[in-house]
Amino acid sequence: MAVKLHPSWLEPLRGEFEQDYMAALRAFLVAEKAAGKHIFPHGNDWFRALDLTPLGDVRVVILGQDPYHGAGQAHGLCFSVRPGTRTPPSLVNIYKEMEADLGVPPARHGFLEHWAKQGVLLLNAVLTVEMGCAASHQGRGWERFTDAVIRLVNARAQPVVFMLWGSHAQKKAAFVDSTERGGRHLVLRSPHPSPLSAHNGFFGSKPFSKANAFLTAHGQKPIDWALPSFE
Repeated sequence: MAVKLHPSWLEPLRGEFEQDYMAALRAFLVAEKAAGKHIFPHGNDWFRALDLTPLGDVRVVILGQDPYHGAGQAHGLCFSVRPGTRTPPSLVNIYKEMEADLGVPPARHGFLEHWAKQGVLLLNAVLTVEMGCAASHQGRGWERFTDAVIRLVNARAQPVVFMLWGSHAQKKAAFVDSTERGGRHLVLRSPHPSPLSAHNGFFGSKPFSKANAFLTAHGQKPIDWALPSFE
């Protein structure tokens, strides 16, 4: 398993890489590749979210479930696709809410690295998937690893915003030290932006302005949510 991620994560997560569950996960992925299965994203991008957003820079966490399973889509950041790839429906709805919330016109691409480089951790619960088989790598160990990632963020003294869209994300980060329980971090919950649920409360939830207001109130720079053009 190629481990390419920022040293700020590598050191505190080193113990996870030495656990039996991670050895089993590694063996599973090697066997899948040996069987001729296509795994997304590319191995160099499995930890892309952590590599782009050092632990000390995290200001916002957005949790996804598992990578896109279509060819050319997943590149290690939840909800994001590479330039030139059609913007997925959930991200289209994220853009719609961002426009309603901030007046930011929807980007004509789905590439979210601009957010990641500003401290938005775009973390999937599961970091790999088999081509054409959604959720095919769930229950193999990734969830335990990404729980450890969330715990590291939660342990930071600096306040962070957690955007938890949908029941899966809300359950995964249920232990976060939220302001509503007298803690440090702002937890914003809403339905998932999927076309199946966005109209049930994601639209109108104003997560982007709420996040920036919280960051500003705690002496941090707001996120520039507007994405640069690649045309």
